[in-house]
Amino acid sequence: MKKLLLLGTLAAVGITTVATYPALGGYAYHLTMAAERTLYGLDKSSVDGGDIRLVTLQGGVQNAPAVIMIHGYSADKDVWIRFARHFTDRYRVIIVDLAGHGETGFDSKLKYDTTSQSSRVLHAMNQLGIERAHIIGNSMGGFIAARLAHDHPQRILSATLIDAAGVTSPRPSVMGKLLAKGENPFLFSDREGFYRFYPMTMAKAPWMPSITLDWIADQYIARQSQLARIFNDFHNVNLLDNQLADIRVPTLVMWGAKDELVSVSAADVWCQGIVGCQQVIYDDLGHMPMLEAPTRSAHDVLAFIEKQNNTAPANK
Repeated sequence: MKKLLLLGTLAAVGITTVATYPALGGYAYHLTMAAERTLYGLDKSSVDGGDIRLVTLQGGVQNAPAVIMIHGYSADKDVWIRFARHFTDRYRVIIVDLAGHGETGFDSKLKYDTTSQSSRVLHAMNQLGIERAHIIGNSMGGFIAARLAHDHPQRILSATLIDAAGVTSPRPSVMGKLLAKGENPFLFSDREGFYRFYPMTMAKAPWMPSITLDWIADQYIARQSQLARIFNDFHNVNLLDNQLADIRVPTLVMWGAKDELVSVSAADVWCQGIVGCQQVIYDDLGHMPMLEAPTRSAHDVLAFIEKQNNTAPANK
């Protein structure tokens, strides 16, 4: 269905828009994401994050417990759309574009470490009138979620850390080995670099036409200096290895065993350090389970969250 939707959108744009390659792939991508947001009841709006306005997607039940979803480094809010649709019938859902990412944009005057990013999320919660929330983060977003759970436990109902950065992995990932040689796979100057990098992000990537992938590659190339700055600000900065025992909120650690960016060996570090931590490992998935298998991973997170709420598991 998603493939047909994207093909249909691509055809429509091709008829109505005069564009150069691969801009057409970008138009198709944006129209498809907009259609899916509408389909799943997610509306775009901005909220004050303290030192920058954060663009968000919001939906679900306004007076229900809040669930906040935080993307990883170089990603944006749209990676959560197909995952988030499983939450909107019983939760208030907020998906953020972090500073430096997506439609929120980059400001060279800002800091991009996880403490600064978590402060922006907390400020947005205050502006939205959210006293406490379940928080879900992937990769760098998982690091930010863990930082919130550690620094502001009174505001966090539960934390779900999906392939989270933020601790030292006992075994290096593919990316870790590249970084040790001075190569950052996120930073490249041509499309060939993107096509070396992209398979590292997921073991089961959703289908996209090559024109859209070329457009995404060009966005990475255009943002190379910004991405380098963000990476330097947060990567291996203020790791949580020695603070895990201080995290006292209910925590689920979820991982794709085929992750090439953050080694699955880090999952045990999180759960050995956090009291009562629960763990789910997907043998067939990579770095982004919520995008590779949105229904399966959403149901596992819902079961965890609803256990904290003392309610029956979702039947969806």
